[in-house]
Amino acid sequence: DAHVLRVASPFNYAQQAAVYVPRSLPRPNDPAHSQALASWLAPAARQLGGRTLVLTTSLRALRSIGEVLEACFPDPQEMAVLVQGKASKRRLLERFRQGSTKGQGGCILVASMSFWEGVDLPGDALQLVVIDKLPFPPPHDPLVEARCRRLEQAGRSPFSAYSIPEAAIALKQGAGRLIRSETDLGLLVITDPRLRQMPYGRKLRAALPELEVLVSTENRDPYTYL
Repeated sequence: DAHVLRVASPFNYAQQAAVYVPRSLPRPNDPAHSQALASWLAPAARQLGGRTLVLTTSLRALRSIGEVLEACFPDPQEMAVLVQGKASKRRLLERFRQGSTKGQGGCILVASMSFWEGVDLPGDALQLVVIDKLPFPPPHDPLVEARCRRLEQAGRSPFSAYSIPEAAIALKQGAGRLIRSETDLGLLVITDPRLRQMPYGRKLRAALPELEVLVSTENRDPYTYL
C-alpha cells in the first residue's frame, strides 16, 4: 500500500553528454590495454586542458595508466597527473577542482574503485570520464566466490544473476561522475569493446543514461565533441 513518487532526472543527458567506445584499442585482457589507453587519452586530455577523470577496475591498471600519463606530461605546470595513492583523496579532489587556475596546468585524475561513487565534480572542472573496463565483480574475491557458488547450487547462472547486475550498478555509478548539474557538458569513454560486441552489452548499456552515441570519423575525433 505504499505511495510511490518517481521523479525524472533534471538532466538532459541526450543534450549534455555522449558516450564513445573506441574501436582501435586492444581488448581488455590484453596486457597492452592500459598503456594503449593512456597513449590514446593523452592528446584528448591535452586538447581539453585536463578536465579528465580515469576510472580503473584494478590497481594494476591504475599504476600502468598513471605511469604512461606521467611520462607524457613530465611538467606539472603543463598538466598535473594525479594518481590515487600518491596523496589523500581529499587533496587529490581539491587539486582537481582547482583545474588550471592560479597559474597551474590542467589535471588528469587516475583513480580506482573508491572514486567510482561519492565524488562530485560539477562544472567545467570535469568534462571527460574514461572507464577502462566493464566493472564486473572480481572473480577471486571470497565473497563473490561464495555468492556465485550459492547461485550455482540453486541452479542459477552466477554470471547472469549476479555478475551482470553488479557490473550494471557499478557502471552507472562511474558514469554518474560526469554530469553533476543542469549545465554540465561531458563525454563518457568506455574502452571495453565488450559493451558493443557481447550480448550482455545491451543490458549494461541500458544501465546508462540516454546518452548520444558517438562514432569517430577520419575528420573528427570523439573528444572534439566538447
